[in-house]
Amino acid sequence: MTVNYEYDGVTASPELETYVKGKLEKLFNKYEFIVRADIFFKTENTSTRNSKMKTSIRLSAPGPRLFAETTSDSFHKSASEAITAIERQLEKRKGAMQTH
Repeated sequence: MTVNYEYDGVTASPELETYVKGKLEKLFNKYEFIVRADIFFKTENTSTRNSKMKTSIRLSAPGPRLFAETTSDSFHKSASEAITAIERQLEKRKGAMQTH
């Protein structure tokens, strides 16, 4: 399983990568059909101060790719929310795979 990190207008952070990788490891152990994860960190210029940091996650697995994107006041929080959204999608995918 491969994890790629991309930063757009953000300085690379080994601590943030470790945090996200730790959360993703749980998903990889639970859903063994995941092949690859692409994590995107981006800051946005918005009128509100709270929603500047965007985290996007794209997972490669059998079938269409899974994608989640959230914006929050910190990358840790937005990454956690995006992983939660991806986990819901994985649960649906796993249920669909078992019915066939």
